[in-house]
Amino acid sequence: MEENNSHKVKQSQRIQTSILSKAEKKALNWLAARQPAWVTSDMLTAVGCVGTVLIALGYALSGKDINFLWLATLGLLVNWYGDSLDGTLARYRGTQRPTYGFFVDHMVDCMSEVVMFVGLGLSPLIHFNLAMLALVCYLLMSIYVYITAHLKGQFKLSYAKLGPTELRVLAALVNTVLIYVAAIRDFSLDLAVFGRSVSLSLLDLVAIAICLVLLVSLLVNFFKDAKEYAKLDPKVRKGE
Repeated sequence: MEENNSHKVKQSQRIQTSILSKAEKKALNWLAARQPAWVTSDMLTAVGCVGTVLIALGYALSGKDINFLWLATLGLLVNWYGDSLDGTLARYRGTQRPTYGFFVDHMVDCMSEVVMFVGLGLSPLIHFNLAMLALVCYLLMSIYVYITAHLKGQFKLSYAKLGPTELRVLAALVNTVLIYVAAIRDFSLDLAVFGRSVSLSLLDLVAIAICLVLLVSLLVNFFKDAKEYAKLDPKVRKGE
């Protein structure tokens, strides 16, 4: 009987050009080679989810004690370990499941981002509305990446030399600064927005800057890709 391969999905080419990508790849390959046989990619995905919960709890509880940010930083490390190593382990062992892996990995990523940003929004470090705006911008960029993976067969993991790992490192550094430097933690900028007085923390300003960068990057790439796709699908006049 002829095997039916219609369900198989061609894997997109992974494009990773971030600052830490080479060092990270070596570290992940080293870790993959030393994982016990009973550790599976699904288990590592679950570990990444545990890290997500720790991040959210650390931020949400930082209002009670700023040292809970250490829990958030630990969560960033645990999340990196599980989220980055699950695919590497599958590739190292030759046990890839492209369709299942793509679906589970990226659905879990999106849900994890929601949990993390909600946890951040519940902290006293940032306005909840700005945390949600940053989440929307992040998810918009994720949607763009997934569409590009489908149409171009290219899964771009980094922009402007920054990828998920670099963002985790930056978040850990910001956490450390906020723990030890009270002047930065307590900084506020009072503005009048549409007749309302608004007090913005340093993290609020960082979130606004990140949103602007993501939106500009998204729009630039959108118009560039739309121009390319227009050439692939030229307009057809009636009667032709």
